[in-house]
This record gives sequence, structure tokens and C-alpha cells, in this order.
Amino acid sequence: MLFNIGFYAVVPFMALVLTEDFGLAGAAVGLILGVRTFAQQGLFIVGGTLADRFGPRSIILVGCAVRALGFFTLAASLFTGFPIVWLFIVGTLLTGFGGALFSPGLSVLVAAAETTRRDDSHPAEQRVTLFAWLSITGEIGAVVGPLVGAALWGWGFATVAGLGAAFFLGIGVLLWRTLGNTPRPATSHTQSTETSRRSWGSLRDRRFIAFASLHAVDLLAYNQLYLAIPLELGRAEVATQFLGLVFAWVSVLALALQLPISWLAARVGAPAALRMGYILGALGFCTLGAPGMFSPGHKIGPAIILAAVTLLALGHMTAHPTALGLIPRIAGARPVGSYYGLLATCGGIAVLLGNLLIGGLLNEPSSPGPASILPWLVLIVPLLLAAFFAPGVVRGLLTRSEKSMAPTEIQSR
Repeated sequence: MLFNIGFYAVVPFMALVLTEDFGLAGAAVGLILGVRTFAQQGLFIVGGTLADRFGPRSIILVGCAVRALGFFTLAASLFTGFPIVWLFIVGTLLTGFGGALFSPGLSVLVAAAETTRRDDSHPAEQRVTLFAWLSITGEIGAVVGPLVGAALWGWGFATVAGLGAAFFLGIGVLLWRTLGNTPRPATSHTQSTETSRRSWGSLRDRRFIAFASLHAVDLLAYNQLYLAIPLELGRAEVATQFLGLVFAWVSVLALALQLPISWLAARVGAPAALRMGYILGALGFCTLGAPGMFSPGHKIGPAIILAAVTLLALGHMTAHPTALGLIPRIAGARPVGSYYGLLATCGGIAVLLGNLLIGGLLNEPSSPGPASILPWLVLIVPLLLAAFFAPGVVRGLLTRSEKSMAPTEIQSR
């Protein structure tokens, strides 16, 4: 929650600063913000592997320090009377890389707690995963953060970013005092080499790479809240304030329905829950594409956009916590950090490449008739492919994990 408060108090205002204070065009702003996203999501595999190698606590603390340095650099780019663009870009990269460090470390800690929680419970008991609770607390931070940033905006972005840097330093100190420190075992050179090799195990797990590639479409679909939905609102000539309502509605859905959805996902099983999530996302984009296809020249209204956003949010709330909760079971005895990292990195690559294509299609003049659904097909088809193939891949991964655990269980008995 604290991570998201600090993040959303600063980052949502970066586009405004780049246009107003630096005078950059929209394409340049999009490129800089896209690089920031990729510096975080695309480098998760590095952060996850480092968490396996050096321990999650150490990487979380380093991540807090790097993000604090990134926010301070953003503030420093505006300290003088002449804004320094290259310094702002360095700050955005550091901000993203800080997240690429502490987020996988956090996932490793939550996964360890979830495994212990599952081992201590009755085997037949099906409960909401800790990742669902993580999603809820993160959503609270996503709601509070922009309010904090807006309240401080009167003092200028440099002040907001500087206080954000101090906030992350404070989080680092808090976690340094409260997180248990698991000492790294002394290892020989051979053992160290073996540990390093196993830390990159996700890159040699072809079946998991297939699942991560399929699940990447979930992050691409959810990211359209920041690209396709605002563009559609502009096309529909809806007041800009409606976008704030959209994000508020997404937060309400997450806070009210994440736990019931996760409980249902636990009841039906991970393969069925993933399929359900991908199909809901596809239905959301069908909702956006259908009016123009069946009624040429018809403009999408706010009600249709809100219905699409609802389906999209429900799909993400179903699929994403389910995928995160699967990682400890899929990884088995292997380090889980690189698995979380690869899952997020595939999503980051999908967002970077997919947004270029989708943004280009949506910027083209809208053509009446069947052609109007083309931008949405770029999202609908991959989601349906994921719904068809991902459950089978997951079943194979879980079966493999159960077989690999069988000798250990027999020996313990």
C-alpha cells in the first residue's frame, strides 16, 4: 500500500510536467513514459533473479533506495530555471528500475508466506490467496496516492517528487527495521555457481515461458485503461472528467469484488479461473467494437465504455491474482523470484509492442463497418487464444510439479 501511495503521488503527474514545463510533444511524452514502464516491467526478470540470489529483503531495500534516487532526480531536473530533459529521463529510468527491484522481492516474500499458510491448512481448504489481499491493499494506495499528489501540487512538481523521494527513504527504513533478515548461507564456489544457474531457471522452463507469453495479454489488455479508453473517450467527445470517474469505478470494483472473485477462483480451480478472466477481457473489447461494426457511424457512448471497463477490470481481477498464486506451485523447489520476474517481463514486452500497434490503429480515422473493429481484434484474438491454450499449459505445469514433489512426500512419510 505504501509503495503505491508513493508511486501514484508522483507518476500520474509526469505527463503534465513533460508537456507544460518541458514543452514536449505528445509522441515524445508517450515515448518517455513508455520507456519508464518498460524499465520496470521489462526488467522484472533481473529483479526477481537478484532476489533469488541475494534474498528478497536486500533487494527490496535497494529498490526503495533506487526509487528514492529516481524521484530526487526528477525533482532536480526542475531545480534550476531551465528544465533539464536528460536529467528527467534518467529519473524516469531510475524510478522504473526501483520498481523492478522491490516488486519481485515483495512477490517472493508473499509467495513464501502463502506456501507456509497453505502447508499449515487442511489440504482440502480453499481460501483467498494473499495475492488477492495484496491487490486490495495496492488498490487503496492507488486511490490515496493521486489525492496526496494533487494536494501537494500547489508547491510544484519538484516539491512533490522530492517529498516522494523522502517517502521512499522512509519506507526503506521502516522495512529495514521490520522485515526479518534471513542470513544467506555460506556456500562454496561450486554451490554459488549452482545457485546462480537455478536462479535463472525460469528461462530454461519452456512450458512456463509458454504460459508467461500467453498470460502477457492480460497486462496488455488491462493497460488499455491508460491508452485505448482515454482515446475512445476523446473520440466520443466525452468530457475529460469522465476519465476520473472510470478510474474511480475500477478502484471501487477492486475493493468490493476482489475477495469474492478470488474465493470463486479458488473454488473452480486455476485453469478455469484463468479462462474466465481472459474471456471477460475479450468480452470487454467486443463491447467496444460491436457498435461500430453493426451500426456504422455510431459513436460509442459513456455507458458502453463503462460496461467495457467493468468487464476488463473483472477479467484482470480474476486472471492476474490467480497467475501470481500459481508461481510457487509451478516453481516447486526452484527459486521463485525469476518466475515472477519472467511473468512480468513478458507482460512488459507485450505492452510495449502492443501499444505501438494499438495506438497506431486507434489514431487512424475511424472507418465505418467491419473495419472499425480491427483495433479491438488485436486484443480480442490473443485473449481468446490465451483462454483456449493457457488452461492446458497450466494443468501440465501443475502435474509436473506434483510429480516432482512426490518422492519428497513419500520420503517424509
